[in-house]
Amino acid sequence: MLEKAFAIHEADYNVSCLLYSNGGSSIDHVIVYCHGFGGHKENAAARHFAEYVLSKHKDLAVLCFDWPCHGADVRRKLALADCDAYLRLVTAYARDTLGAKTFDLYATSFGAYLTLKYVSEHGSPFDKLALRCPAVNMYEVFTANIMTEENRALLDKGKDAMVGFDRKIRLSRAFLDELQTSDITALSFLDWADDILILHGTKDEIVPIDAVRAFADNNVIEFVPIANADHRFIDPLLMKEAIKQIAAFFGL
Repeated sequence: MLEKAFAIHEADYNVSCLLYSNGGSSIDHVIVYCHGFGGHKENAAARHFAEYVLSKHKDLAVLCFDWPCHGADVRRKLALADCDAYLRLVTAYARDTLGAKTFDLYATSFGAYLTLKYVSEHGSPFDKLALRCPAVNMYEVFTANIMTEENRALLDKGKDAMVGFDRKIRLSRAFLDELQTSDITALSFLDWADDILILHGTKDEIVPIDAVRAFADNNVIEFVPIANADHRFIDPLLMKEAIKQIAAFFGL
């Protein structure tokens, strides 16, 4: 498996990317991978997924990128408009530069929320979407399970707060207000339901499974609970199970 680091440039945007491939002259199938909040494009879940699918298909590539303010990205404050622009640029690169004939997306947590928001606003450019532990209720997840009391106090005073786990991201009150306004659970995804798969751990400690199950039921989306999996799917056997199910959904 080969790795290629590069950046997509447009106007004020500079999207840091990582492409996993077998190094062939043509790429027929591209899978965009979207990491979660506080993550980065070099994360282990993306690598394990790429290793699995590339071992079986030579004309395939997995394209990872850093969301704004994540990984190698240099933006200072997170904004939903910037996230939207990054996904647009990555999508265009996969379609126009890589020439993908089949174009799928695999997203986790915050990345899955951003993907669903993008689809609701622009339609889906993807053949299929696989979402693992999607934070469909992102505002509630932030306020109840990610932010600390100190974070809340700072934001209530109009100050920025460093929010997160392993890596902390600078957030403003304006961003939190954006999340509250951009409630994707109030939207319909019935037009894309047949092409969406949701996998969720029954022991997810960050995104409550009941909220995601309700979202899937309301939109008639296939929902697969993974017994005993936490938010990050730390158990390698459960991660392997998720990878196999997602690859099969993509026809791999």
